[in-house]
Amino acid sequence: MITAHVVGAGGYAAADLIRLIDRHPAVALGVLESRSQAGSAVADVFPWLTHLHVALEASGTALARVREDDVVFLAGGRDLAREQAPAFLAKGARVIDLSDAFRLHDRAGEAVYGFPERYRDQIARARLVANPGCYVTASLLALVPLGPLADRIAQVVIDAKSGITGAGRTPSVPSLFAEVDGDVRAYGLDGHRHGAEIVQEARAAGITAPIVFSPHVVPLKRGLLADVYLIPRAPITREEVLALYGRFYAANPFVTVFRDLRAPHLPALDGTNEAHLAIAEREGVVHVLSAIDNLGKGAAGQAIQNMNLILGLPEETGLDARTTVG
Repeated sequence: MITAHVVGAGGYAAADLIRLIDRHPAVALGVLESRSQAGSAVADVFPWLTHLHVALEASGTALARVREDDVVFLAGGRDLAREQAPAFLAKGARVIDLSDAFRLHDRAGEAVYGFPERYRDQIARARLVANPGCYVTASLLALVPLGPLADRIAQVVIDAKSGITGAGRTPSVPSLFAEVDGDVRAYGLDGHRHGAEIVQEARAAGITAPIVFSPHVVPLKRGLLADVYLIPRAPITREEVLALYGRFYAANPFVTVFRDLRAPHLPALDGTNEAHLAIAEREGVVHVLSAIDNLGKGAAGQAIQNMNLILGLPEETGLDARTTVG
């Protein structure tokens, strides 16, 4: 059985990783390492994981115990990932990084971009995977199949809303309940750091139109909805987009495309690695609604999907469990 370690194990995405690894039929939990919570029981740090009677361990423990062909999930920040990924790779481990340390081409090195719906074959051969985050994943699920329509798209507008767990678990005033409750907060008005990542991968898929990305925080624990508007240069129909999605996602186990005219329901995605896509058309503008769980397909679930590919397992392995935070 393969052993999987989690470094930076004190956050929300890490909690979902721990839950999914613990229930995975082919992978065993290894070291759970946390700089801020070392010595604390997992059940004390994450009360919804009361069945796990293990403790978080100190920095350096995973590197000391890792063995060749183990899997290491780096669930901390980009600086931690850039510092530790080379050391784990040198020991023969496979590394999946949940930060943005290796996602852009000029920083990637040997990393493969961890968007399975496009890079499945490359991920299966990778030693280092740069796991994309929630905003980017939801946006790319809508955009990547549209390459054949690229010459008819004049502009793309992405209006995305994420649950507050997307801001991480480190306490801060903007993330307090009293600050977010009853509000829809737009941010990154001068440009968001993940905008460049969306553009990079959209360009790789053949989308050359300018892209405007506007993120928002909404008072939900988890869930993300990206409203993607295709402003046309020449007519684009809902039926054309449906046909492209149908072909592109036919063999993808986690993506459901609604053929009827209805909106995704975020609670239906809670705790899953699934994505729901819906398509509307008004006044010549095609409107794609892309919905995921920001901690699932937007973080930990996709990381497990990438691990399965690396290990030669079916992508769905261990990804049928659901949970909620808190």
